Amino acid sequence: MIASASSMQINALHPIKPMFLLKPASLRPSRIRCAAATTKQSKRYSITLLPGDGIGPEVISVAKNVLILAGSLEGIEFNFQEMPMGGSALDLVGVPLPDETLLAAKKSDAVLLGAIGGYKWDKNEKHLKPETGLLQLREGLEVFANLRPATVLPQLVDASTLKKEVAEGVDLMVVRELTGGIYFGKPRGFGTNEDGEEIGFNTEVYATYEVDRIARVAFETARKRHGKLCSVDKANVLEASMFWRKRVIAIAAEYPDVELSHMYVDNAAMQLVRNPKQFDTIVTNNIFGDILSDEASMITGSIGMLPSASLGSSGPGLFEPIHGSAPDIANQDKANPLATVLSAAMLLKYGLGEENAAKRIENAVLDTLNKGFRTGDIYSAGNKLVGCKEMGEEVLKSVDSQVAAAV
Repeated sequence: MIASASSMQINALHPIKPMFLLKPASLRPSRIRCAAATTKQSKRYSITLLPGDGIGPEVISVAKNVLILAGSLEGIEFNFQEMPMGGSALDLVGVPLPDETLLAAKKSDAVLLGAIGGYKWDKNEKHLKPETGLLQLREGLEVFANLRPATVLPQLVDASTLKKEVAEGVDLMVVRELTGGIYFGKPRGFGTNEDGEEIGFNTEVYATYEVDRIARVAFETARKRHGKLCSVDKANVLEASMFWRKRVIAIAAEYPDVELSHMYVDNAAMQLVRNPKQFDTIVTNNIFGDILSDEASMITGSIGMLPSASLGSSGPGLFEPIHGSAPDIANQDKANPLATVLSAAMLLKYGLGEENAAKRIENAVLDTLNKGFRTGDIYSAGNKLVGCKEMGEEVLKSVDSQVAAAV
């Protein structure tokens, strides 16, 4: 389900080469049900879980169970450490990202995040907002490359708000720069102008190294997909975008096998709705990537289906669904856990290099959908409406059912 992409991730405690440097893996030993009975040595990884707020704890619980089962079938053991973040951390210790949470995340092999935020904290000052904790986490982990796949599954094509002929077959990847641009640029703040009026201001700024490194991730990603990369900017207006385009063109010389095109962000937003199949891989800055990847998610039918991976040049990656905390349905067993489950699959694939275990999870999600199980956000007539827990149980059954086929 998830399109292949290059990973810049190098695991801190269990070093692996970046995915695009790996040679094809040799065949693994035959899979058998009992990991203890195989001669293959068990692998152990430390995972920091950040359930967060709203539906976060519900979907993380499901994803954790799926990770445990898929891992056990591949001789993998996990040591999970659950830490507070977001609004829950604010309520507990008064800050959105406690030092202990960041330290635990940095020491782990990978980080799996649920969701953060909610109405309860909307009126907090900026430094006391849950979202500030998320920005601090990304910056602290130095995860600069955000991979967001948007794939319209055949089982859910009718859930898309676009016409079937437009949505069917869409399979694209948004590569978003994550730790620079207007979200982090300085100067920023509040002040007064020459007329004495109050103003707020932010700075869109990128350095050469920031554009070059995300461009290389994007070119590597496109190379492993269909060899087409569209760089999205606003170079007709913004100096920062003019610089962005200049650097992307410079890096393109290193990838003559990848077809590079450029598109202004307003046109890209329109084209995603008009003809999304024209896109293969998109690379763009922090704010444009934030917006366009959310737009792309709705082509698939539900934001509740899409995972993401945030990777750096070293250290643990951050994996999370792209949906929010959905406080309106929290603790009602209505959440769709599949985006988080698929984020767990990306954690295995891009964060740990455990592609077999990741494929088990991806296949299980497809199998569950093939059987007609749907949460409310993707429900259509003729299918079975289930809650978060039952959807998780069905995915677990599908993971486990692969054992017989693998023997």
